[in-house]
Amino acid sequence: MSAALIAALGATMVATAFLSGIFGMAGGLILMGVLLALLPLPEAMALHSVTQMASNGWRGLLWLRYVHWSAAATFLAGCAVAFAVWTVWRYVPSKPVAFILLGVSPFVVRVIPARFKPDPERILHGALYGSACMTLMLLCGVSGPLIDSYFLGGKLDRREIVATKAVCQIVSHGAKFVYFGALVDQAAGLDWPMVALAIAASMVGTTMAKPILERLSDTQYRTWAMHIITAIALVYLAQGSYLLLQ
Repeated sequence: MSAALIAALGATMVATAFLSGIFGMAGGLILMGVLLALLPLPEAMALHSVTQMASNGWRGLLWLRYVHWSAAATFLAGCAVAFAVWTVWRYVPSKPVAFILLGVSPFVVRVIPARFKPDPERILHGALYGSACMTLMLLCGVSGPLIDSYFLGGKLDRREIVATKAVCQIVSHGAKFVYFGALVDQAAGLDWPMVALAIAASMVGTTMAKPILERLSDTQYRTWAMHIITAIALVYLAQGSYLLLQ
């Protein structure tokens, strides 16, 4: 990579970690789009995994006392089931398919029957959405709008959402790194100096976001989060459709 490209990626990682540090979402989605545009899919997935593990790990430490551990446990149980299934198939989708899956997921959540609407405090919901989110994680690199919609669906406050989702995402992105780095075995050429920059940038952006999240009300948080989810999903749908038509 050129010095200019490395600097641009570093700035992007700080900015996306800052956004994720406020809302617990969106930053990883944007970064995934940038990496997919610049790198081969397996390498983009592996670098994104390392960045997101650092960002979510630091966010989880900053908000550790707000983690809703029972919600995290049921969600991760569902993730484990899906990971076991997908490691047998080891499927890697095309970029257009990955973008379209990401874009469609939040709209699917909005049209499903009321009894299946997400609630992080219900055991069955945690297992079902955990499986679905891990599937998206391994196919697209992020579980994106689906996991965001899941955590917004219950009664957790903004700090509980950010903290609990961070814990879940550490494990999810770790599984993705194993999947693309070892099982698919196509990410051996990962740029480790870039990985170090990614970790540092993620921690800086996440730390900068903490005081802003403290100032937001739960109502403001949920309103902005839903707008962000919709906007990013529409961009991914448009990008995936464009690539598919090409």
